[in-house]
Parts: sequence; structure tokens; C-alpha cells
Amino acid sequence: MDTPSFILTLVALSALLLISKWVRIVTPLFQRYFIPTSIIAGLLGLTAGPQVLGKIVPGETFDSGLFTEGIMETFGLMPEILITIIFAALFLGKSLPGPKSIWKQAGPQLSYGLTVGWGQYVIGLLLALFVLSTFFDLPPAAGALIEISFQGGPGTAAGLSSTFESLDFEDGADLALGLATIGILSAVIAGMIIVNWGIRKNKTKQAEKPSELSQSEKKGIFTEEGESAGNLTTRQQSIESLTIHVAHIGAAIGIGLLVQWAFVELEKLTWGAMFDVYIFEYVPLFPLAMAGGVMVQLLSRRLFKYNIINRDLVKRIQGLSLDLLITSSVASLSLTVIGNNLLPFLILATAGILWNVLALLFLAPRMMPDHWFERGIVDFGQSMGMTPTGLLLLQIVDPERKTPAFDSFGYKQLLFEPVMGGGLFTAASLPLIVQFGAVPMLILTSVLFVVWLLIGLLHFGRKK
Repeated sequence: MDTPSFILTLVALSALLLISKWVRIVTPLFQRYFIPTSIIAGLLGLTAGPQVLGKIVPGETFDSGLFTEGIMETFGLMPEILITIIFAALFLGKSLPGPKSIWKQAGPQLSYGLTVGWGQYVIGLLLALFVLSTFFDLPPAAGALIEISFQGGPGTAAGLSSTFESLDFEDGADLALGLATIGILSAVIAGMIIVNWGIRKNKTKQAEKPSELSQSEKKGIFTEEGESAGNLTTRQQSIESLTIHVAHIGAAIGIGLLVQWAFVELEKLTWGAMFDVYIFEYVPLFPLAMAGGVMVQLLSRRLFKYNIINRDLVKRIQGLSLDLLITSSVASLSLTVIGNNLLPFLILATAGILWNVLALLFLAPRMMPDHWFERGIVDFGQSMGMTPTGLLLLQIVDPERKTPAFDSFGYKQLLFEPVMGGGLFTAASLPLIVQFGAVPMLILTSVLFVVWLLIGLLHFGRKK
């Protein structure tokens, strides 16, 4: 009897992560640039898999590298499940303040983040219309790759694989994931360069020089008592606290499934049948699971009369899911697809990186009048691939959180993430481009880009 593939996959992921953590501890280069262990594990898995080792070693013994075909197949299935867990937990355990409160604290940050996000669509769609489709025969949907990959990150890129496939753009999933990986590495490297520049030019007053960080901080370990992983909210004789948190996430996903089914059926009966326009059948589950998480958060407090959701425990579940997602998705990345589309890939990557860097240096100071560097650097990290990257850079420039950057960024996410960076518009952007065309989408995103740019420059930028 064969060992089930998911058991072998668990063993493979565990080995990759343990080896990669050891590699990070003993490799100063990875420490200096704060390369996440999950990225190292994914690249190690990619090297040991059929894409590299399977091609190098002659014969059929290592066609799948060090992994079985079942492991590689499971790697490919994991991202869509894990991204749904991450987004379902996004608002669990969070207090949900009113829009006025969020706008007052995070308005400048929100206007800057949306300007960067809509700008990624504008640049991507312009490239798709005048370069990628014309010279490289890529579909117009390639115009969404920069925002999906950089703003959404590897989780979103991997989670949209089924959408890419259903729209006959299978190569898009690997291109998006490759761009997301490049985005994270570029965010860390470029971010550290910009942080050092900001410290030298006195753009920030709270920063620690990266060279002055302790060895344990560089290695990513706690040598003394570490931070709390979270507080238990239920007694074990009743139910394990972690179990009740997982159950809340499952309930959020269940609500997301119901919402997805309802919208698909409504679409079939209304505008889908009348105008032959179908959007929701291509929208993945994870942004709807996020909406389900908001509903579960509101219902849980009313139902149980106690706050039985601890945000720190929820974050541990999210962190586990994200590490496994990045490792499995990078390990199963198709180098053949990227190689066949190398020049378009480099064009999109270069355009995305340049836009994010220029926005930070030229727009952030004019849209966020106070503590623009701290506010801008955390958004820079997020808009290049992952929220943890942004928080990492913020930790360097504001280690004791004496500026409003951390709070304003957190509040900004409450309004930002339901739409961009893996939210509803990110998930719907591909089918929208396919259904309505790149030109109408370029007009729409250009208008939104200009609106938020003007709000940032003329409204928030003039305040002190």
C-alpha cells in the first residue's frame, strides 16, 4: 500500500523548511537581506524537483527530482486551499471601527496605497495593449499580472491559478508567481537600500541601522523569551482553543462558498443570460471567504457573548498557511513557462519595480505629510509582494512604533484589502478584462488612479 501523497508532502515540506531555516541561520547573505525562510525553502524545492534536478540527472529515476509525482501534484493543489484559509482569517479577532475613524487615521495611507495599486493596473494594461499583445502574442489579461503579483503577492498569484486556467491563460499563473517571487526579493533588497539611504539623509528619526541589529534579529530567532504566540480563550476540558479558532475559519470559508454559489446562480439568471457576461464563475473563493470572516467575527461575539477569538492565535494559523503556501507554490513553479516568456516577464518585473520605487520616493512625501518615510516604506514592502515584508522594513525604521505608521497601515488595510491586493477587484480583474476588453479596463483604472492621486496630493498632502 502506497503512503498517501499528503503524508509524503508534509514530510517534504517539513524537510525543506527545516533545512532552509538552518541555511538562513548560517548564511550571512540571507540574513543581511532578510530573505524569508519560506522563499529559501521554495527555491530549494524548485531545485530539487523535476524543473532542475529532474532535467540535470540523466535517466528516468529522477524525472520528478527528489519528489514523487504525487508530492508535486499536491504542491500544485495546496496554494488555492491555503490562500483561502489566510483570507478567511484576515479580520477574525480584529475590532472593526467605523469608516469615519478609519478615514481620519488612515486616509493618507489609503490614498497612497490605492494610487500605487491602480497605477500598477494602468502600467500593466498599457504594456499589454502596446507591447505584450503586439510583440509577444500574450492575451490582454496579462495587464493584470503586475497588481496580482506585486500587490497580491505569491499567495494571490497561486490562488488564482484556476482562474487563469479557466480563461485559457494557463501560462499566466506561472508568470504571476514568478513575478511575485521577484517582487518579494526586490522589495527586501531595494527596501534595505532605501532604508539605508533614508537613515543617511535623516528622512526618519526612529530608525536603527540594519548593521546595528543584533545577531539574533538577523538570524530570525529569539535567544531569550520570545513574543507571546497568543492567549487561550477556551478551557481544554471544554474544547481546545486552537480548535475553536480553526472552526471559525472553517465557518468563514463555508459562508464564502454560499456567497460564491449565490452570486454564480444569480449571474446565470440575470445579466449572464441577458448579455452573455459572466464574472463570478471565474472569481476564486478566497476574497469571498474574507467577507465570510467579517460576518463570522460579528456573529461570534453576539452568539457566544464572550470574545473567544484571539487575534494572535489567528495570526499563527495565517503564518503557518503562508509559509506552506509560499514553499509549495515556488517549489512547483514552471521555469519552462517563464523561459518561454522571458522578455515579457522581465518587462513586467522591471516596470513594476520602477513604479513602486518612484512612487515611494516622489509621491509618498507629497501625499503623506507627516512621517512619510515610515508610512511609505511599509506600503512599499506590501505593494511589492507581502505585508510581512512591509512590516519588516517598518520594524527597522520604527522599531518602537513611535510614529503613527503601524496603526495607520493597519486601519488602511481594513478598507484596502477587501478591494485590492488579493481582494474582490484583484480576483475579478482577469475575467473583467476578458469580458469587457483591456481598453475599458484601462479607462476605469486610469480614472480611479487619477482620483486617488488627486485626493492624496490636494487633500491630504496639504495637511500638516
